[in-house]
Amino acid sequence: MTDTAPAGSPLAAQTWDPSLYDSRHSFVYTMVADMLKLLDAQPGESIVDLGCGTGVLTADIAKSGANVTGFDLSSEMIAQARKNFPQLRFEVADAAEFTVDETVDAVFSNAALHWVRRSEAAVQAISRALRPGGRFVAEFGGHGCVQQILEATSAALGRPATEISPWFFPTVGQYAPLLERYGLEVGYATLFDRPTPLEDGEQGLRNWLQMFAGGILASLDGNRREEVYSAVERQLRSSLWKTDRWVADYRRIRIVAKKL
Repeated sequence: MTDTAPAGSPLAAQTWDPSLYDSRHSFVYTMVADMLKLLDAQPGESIVDLGCGTGVLTADIAKSGANVTGFDLSSEMIAQARKNFPQLRFEVADAAEFTVDETVDAVFSNAALHWVRRSEAAVQAISRALRPGGRFVAEFGGHGCVQQILEATSAALGRPATEISPWFFPTVGQYAPLLERYGLEVGYATLFDRPTPLEDGEQGLRNWLQMFAGGILASLDGNRREEVYSAVERQLRSSLWKTDRWVADYRRIRIVAKKL
């Protein structure tokens, strides 16, 4: 799920390469099999996959017999999802504004809501979409996620980390009350470290930056971008290089809530 930069920010909007996403960054959806167990989709249920990307988890949910619709703001991601899974429904929509024709049994979201700076509007949209008793099951970047990568990039660019970050990484204490404010009772909430191995050996960190920090680096020419990649690698080698690969310093929030 992509989002535009906040008003007044020098950041460009994040853009996505679906083929690179699937071929080099499959950890986004392969490391969350237990999330599908928490969702526990049932035959005949109506479910929204919010920030569905290229549709891999949408298709996994559909295997339960549930009726699933995938939403993502990126038209490129939605085009790839439709190509990957033509039997399923995918729509371009902003997480802060999406609507459904009828309320649904569940809203599921993986690795998407940290891209949505309009977090309160997104929670409102999720609450509106759920029927009473419906559930919200989500995992996304939490407080401190990729902090070392962000700080190294900030140093390489000579700009404050708070200025360049396109992400919303809340604490449980920030996010759970927001859900409760809009009628979602939080039954489970946790913040945890999830070190994430990156693919492609030496190239792994710069591939990650290319995919997920594209908006931060979009204004740089090729030579300057290469300088930033090299500077970030030098600064992080002692902490994030593990034997034969880079391991990103991910932290995740996991939430299960029920619409009252």
